[in-house]
Amino acid sequence: MATEHSRECDDLLLQNTFTGRRDPFRQRHGDGVRLFTCGPSVYNRPHIGNYRTYLYQDVLQRYLEYRGHHVLRVLNFTDVEDKAVDEAKRRGLALADLTRDNEAVFLREAQRLGIRLPGIIPRSSTSVDQAVELIRILLNKGHAYRYRGSVFFDPLTFPDFGKLFGLDLSQWPQKRIRFWRDTYPGKRWNLGDFILWHAAKRGEPDAFVWDTALGRGRPAWNIQDPAMISQHLGCELDICCGGVDNLYRHHDYNIAVMEAVSGKELAPYWLHGEHLLVRGAKMSKSKGNIIYPEDMFRDGISPQELRFYLLSMHYRRTMSLTDRRLARARERWASLQNAIRSLQDRAGDAAADADAESTRRLEEMRLSVERHLNDDLDVPGAVEGLERDLGKLSRDCQSGRLSQGACAMALRELERMDGMFGILGLAE
Repeated sequence: MATEHSRECDDLLLQNTFTGRRDPFRQRHGDGVRLFTCGPSVYNRPHIGNYRTYLYQDVLQRYLEYRGHHVLRVLNFTDVEDKAVDEAKRRGLALADLTRDNEAVFLREAQRLGIRLPGIIPRSSTSVDQAVELIRILLNKGHAYRYRGSVFFDPLTFPDFGKLFGLDLSQWPQKRIRFWRDTYPGKRWNLGDFILWHAAKRGEPDAFVWDTALGRGRPAWNIQDPAMISQHLGCELDICCGGVDNLYRHHDYNIAVMEAVSGKELAPYWLHGEHLLVRGAKMSKSKGNIIYPEDMFRDGISPQELRFYLLSMHYRRTMSLTDRRLARARERWASLQNAIRSLQDRAGDAAADADAESTRRLEEMRLSVERHLNDDLDVPGAVEGLERDLGKLSRDCQSGRLSQGACAMALRELERMDGMFGILGLAE
């Protein structure tokens, strides 16, 4: 069944945080879509809210590839930051010993959830030289300065600072203020200079610092992503993705650093996924409501069911984890599996093509899925339509109204469609 015509004529619309619109996606350069997706901070294990973000990023890559794009993607491990250093010191561990265990958990759980990962996942700790080089350029251009051995970025040297968030620079304080920590809690803006390089403290163990041209120290969080991006993808991306928390400070810091270095736009498309709430609140240690995938697996929820559930709400809508909604998602997933088994039972080993009417129905089903995914990756809408269409196909197969060849073709089409979002358990 031909699909190229529909892919060429129908735009993929992405809700672009930068413009506030649903913009048609246009690839920037001919060698592929350059995609940066914020990966985990591996001072701790990722929880299911984090995996909700990684899942929408996974669907984005899958659908871009389905539409014929070659995707050049970087997902990173943040393994050098204040939280990681503090946790390693508290537990008496080397930084690598703390973070490698959490990286292994992420890789294992991502595989179980069907999340496709890039072949190379850079770490902050393997990009220190690149971070130092970027800081050197920023110092030479006057965007950064040294203070007590550390290095800070002055946002007022960068035109349109805060343009992604829409920051009102008229509120900027007259007095210079420096923010020394990598991250700060809450949805607020630090109106002042942000840190790029942490100078080593007196007596600080070698395990937490590097000897570089900037002196002994470590790169701050907000230079780490630019270092990994520029090292592996260059300075001009197509799409940057992350959670909505990154919209406060972090992504605008990345824009300021990268564009101050290169003089080029970092990315024309920015996507941000909303939170997963538990008992009405964002997951946090202080609230005691953090849930990890292994907690759900232990309760009998399969990785396929968890993937289905986390994709059952649009990624830009806040989602609440409740027993009722989880139970309903599991029922829907089971119903889809029953319908697929009906097709498999009827198809047998048949390899014949379907008749013209069955072919038309399958094409309409596929076009419905594509229309929803073209609408800012509307997986919930695509699945709702698929449930209706697949239910009808299953009943017609059971009744004999569809031939074995039609049922076999339906299975082949479903497997190909499942490559777009991976919720049927048919795609590899």
